[in-house]
Amino acid sequence: MVASYLMYQEYDPKNFENLSWSWTATLWISIAVLMIALRDFAYMARIRILTDYKISWRNSFDTIMLWEFASAITPSVVGGSGVAIYIVNKEGVGLGRSTAVVLSSAFLDELFYIIMVPTIVGVIGVSQLFPEGLQTEIFGMTWGTKDVFVLGYGFILFLTSFICYAIFFRPRGFKWLLLKVFSLPFLKKWRVQAGETGDEIMITSKELRHKPFSFWLKAFGATFVSWTARFWVVNFIILAFISVDSHLLIYARQLVMWVILLISPTPGGVGVAEFAFDGFLKVFIPIGFVGTLAFIWRLISYYPYLFIGAIILPRWVKRTHSAKKD
Repeated sequence: MVASYLMYQEYDPKNFENLSWSWTATLWISIAVLMIALRDFAYMARIRILTDYKISWRNSFDTIMLWEFASAITPSVVGGSGVAIYIVNKEGVGLGRSTAVVLSSAFLDELFYIIMVPTIVGVIGVSQLFPEGLQTEIFGMTWGTKDVFVLGYGFILFLTSFICYAIFFRPRGFKWLLLKVFSLPFLKKWRVQAGETGDEIMITSKELRHKPFSFWLKAFGATFVSWTARFWVVNFIILAFISVDSHLLIYARQLVMWVILLISPTPGGVGVAEFAFDGFLKVFIPIGFVGTLAFIWRLISYYPYLFIGAIILPRWVKRTHSAKKD
């Protein structure tokens, strides 16, 4: 029901009036689907690495599909981390390690972004990176795309650096600082949650701070493959119908677009994703095709997780519940 409703919210039959399918389109769309599969395979490999291979390939598939399902039905700004910790824990991984796996996954995702943005910008420059005329309202103020990107990237950089310091150097000091900050009168009602976050950081630190460099290299390698495959999906979808020369620029604009999707208040970015796709990528797509390609993008990269998650969930609950009984 959730999948059907969300698809109804985005589907517009007019998008397909100008669509002309060919064998070339079939080839590139098939490659785009393979990129989705590669992305999920890399996520499965990463979760096996982060759990010291305590989760089998078969169970890692269920874990990733349910994790994606949880992310797809919750607003991007909320995220599915709490559900992810529960899912990993139910796969037989201790609560401390489950917390560490989810937080380190988030850390690796942000690290990829922090590294790739200056790398890509250094290659293509900033002159064509931000679409003109695309604005949004935050805190009652109108922000241009570049403003939102700089703000978002700066926040991600600060938060990731802060968490890195907390996990690998001063976890106890981080918790103390959190409790002090949330002792302020206007923040006091969130003090309990702040203490829980501090506990999670301390648990994560205990689990991860002494891991060898090879452990992090393999985990980041899997992260790099998964995110690269995720972004190249759009390139192959566009290539299915249009001749494209500026693939690196399309990739770069997706890096910027990702910041917009991070603050989406809707489940799975419904509506926001299509708006961002149109605003960032329409310059590469002929008039009349933007809506079509945006829907195809969501059709192969978002909706499958809703259906697969709904199918896997009852069987997964039965399996993990039976395992607990045994």
